[in-house]
Amino acid sequence: MLYSDVTAHDKRVRFREGLAGDTLLRFPGAFTPQSVRLIQEKGFDGVYVSGAVLSAELGLPDIGLTTLTEVAGRSRQIARMTDLPTLVDADTGFGEPMNVARTIQELEDAGVAGCHIEDQVNPKRCGHLDGKATVDLGTAVQRVRAAADARRDPAFVVMARTDVRASLPGADGLAVAIDRAKALVDAGADAIFPEAMRDLSEFEAVASAVDVPVLANMTEFGKSELFTAAQLQDAGVRMVIYPVTLLRVAMGAVERALDEIASAGTQRALVGDMQTRARLYEVIDYAGYNRFDDDIFTYHP
Repeated sequence: MLYSDVTAHDKRVRFREGLAGDTLLRFPGAFTPQSVRLIQEKGFDGVYVSGAVLSAELGLPDIGLTTLTEVAGRSRQIARMTDLPTLVDADTGFGEPMNVARTIQELEDAGVAGCHIEDQVNPKRCGHLDGKATVDLGTAVQRVRAAADARRDPAFVVMARTDVRASLPGADGLAVAIDRAKALVDAGADAIFPEAMRDLSEFEAVASAVDVPVLANMTEFGKSELFTAAQLQDAGVRMVIYPVTLLRVAMGAVERALDEIASAGTQRALVGDMQTRARLYEVIDYAGYNRFDDDIFTYHP
């Protein structure tokens, strides 16, 4: 009933242990606290909170319009619903290095297991869109140093994301991205998120070049092919996120449902595709709340 009783620290330790293990970690992106319950039930390793999803939920494009307060608040709502570790997209840290430091501590207080900080300029853009620009290496390093130094729980995972590969699409782009990844590890990054890799060989090159875990972003309609978990693991990747998949599936269903109601005048044909009331009550543990009422609220000695 209510929230997870696993502490934030224990989730962070579990996350680090998973990253150090031999099996690829799979983190689907959650778009509601209820969806987190399903992610855990289906046996995934963790939960991802995507900046693109949070922006879309607010009806906004993913161009750096969301605030630290909005991201930390939503992250808290999601992280407390699951025993799994939660990784959060913290964009560019919401400002200069001091703002990055505050971002880390706010996200620690939200109970998440870690976050990633990227090296785009402000305002940032979605990682798989054209027209991105990255900050100079010195600024990128400052952000990661600020993040690593600000954490109070040493188990909190600070991941560094670099978008250099997409902003330098030529032959030298991968080499620059690898050099930057190495510098970000030296600055204190616990893991590297190389955004918009073109193929498996690029993931393999990054993973071979750094001595920390590497994350792959398997977002639909992006720069990277949708590789399987087995392919990514063979390439040396330690973690994969599916950031917008569940939201896209859900919103596709919403649009089709609205079309059906508009054309047919009833939702009758849609009922077979719906989550039933019984299943909803099972997911949110309605019976647990009833037991609380019976045993405590309505208890008569």
